[in-house]
Amino acid sequence: MGIFDFMKGAGAAIFGSGEPKDDADTYVSLRKQVENHGIKTEGVEFKVHDAGVVTITGAVPDQDTREKIVLIVGNAKGVAQVDDQLAIGVPMEGGAVPTLAESSDGSGGGDAGEWTSKTYTVVSGDTLSGIAKKMYGNAGKYMVIFEANKPMLSDPDKIYPGQVLRIPPLEG
Repeated sequence: MGIFDFMKGAGAAIFGSGEPKDDADTYVSLRKQVENHGIKTEGVEFKVHDAGVVTITGAVPDQDTREKIVLIVGNAKGVAQVDDQLAIGVPMEGGAVPTLAESSDGSGGGDAGEWTSKTYTVVSGDTLSGIAKKMYGNAGKYMVIFEANKPMLSDPDKIYPGQVLRIPPLEG
């Protein structure tokens, strides 16, 4: 849980006017954008505030899904911040979501509710291998970053300045 900063002027133009609004069309656009990446949004709610801030609440099955939803929403043009209030676990009776004490991050690391991945904002001239060299000390680990960002990335060469990527911890 936490607030994540994004480049408001970068990303997919999903809002038509360029600015997310507190209206049904924006919520449909956000939901559709997440679902277009193969992630179910049942039990997930979006709330848009002033200045391009989006709060995401509800429950998701695991940490991987949580991180991807935050990045998909944040990488939409017009979004400056995402307030991640997602819980890990199955929604409880009556639509309630687990609290931090009741949730498990499902990733095998970190405290409940804490991100296990780091984030990296792409700058002009970056490549996934260059980012892997900076983050892991090994350019050959670029596929770890690519796999962690699927389905948001369809090709290792298709990244853009301002895009925020997940950088998972290396296993073993």
